[in-house]
Amino acid sequence: MAAEVGGGAVLVSSKPDDVARADRIVLPGDGAFPACRNALTRDRASLFEAIVTSVIDKGRPFMGICVGMQMMATWGREYEDTRGFDWIGGEIAKIEPNDPSLKVPHMGWNDLVIDDGVHHPVLDGVTSGNHAYFVHSYSFRVDDPAHRLAHVDYGGDITAIVGRDNMIGTQFHPEKSQITGLRMIGNFLKWTP
Repeated sequence: MAAEVGGGAVLVSSKPDDVARADRIVLPGDGAFPACRNALTRDRASLFEAIVTSVIDKGRPFMGICVGMQMMATWGREYEDTRGFDWIGGEIAKIEPNDPSLKVPHMGWNDLVIDDGVHHPVLDGVTSGNHAYFVHSYSFRVDDPAHRLAHVDYGGDITAIVGRDNMIGTQFHPEKSQITGLRMIGNFLKWTP
């Protein structure tokens, strides 16, 4: 995507110096909330400090994907109560569909619903009804509805996209979400908050 949209070079790294030099940060997700949080703050504290300095202090664009998005919350309730980054108020709680035939984890394709009044540059060209690919058992319950940009229906509302200021996060995997996800990644690579 970077080559297609002129988004510059992409470097995959866990080195604090690389993060400090980056003009945008992506925190991908895989695994459980407590393990991710501990890996960042206990095992790689200097990496976490570089992320905070880049995103909070310098205002560089940030995209969290799956548990990378969940880290933006105040609390994670997966297995144990775990503090998040507290960049977007709210908690990560277990999905409890109101339809007993729906299984958890929520896995597969869902239609996005862009919330009323949302106009975000990373969502340019993305509309309600576009499909995204999800694999998760916990969802973001935001404190401020203005920070929820999109949701899906999976036996009730499930937050799909959160954002504020220079930060955006997706519960789904844009890299697996075909045209919709690629469009969002391309938009993110060009975004200047």
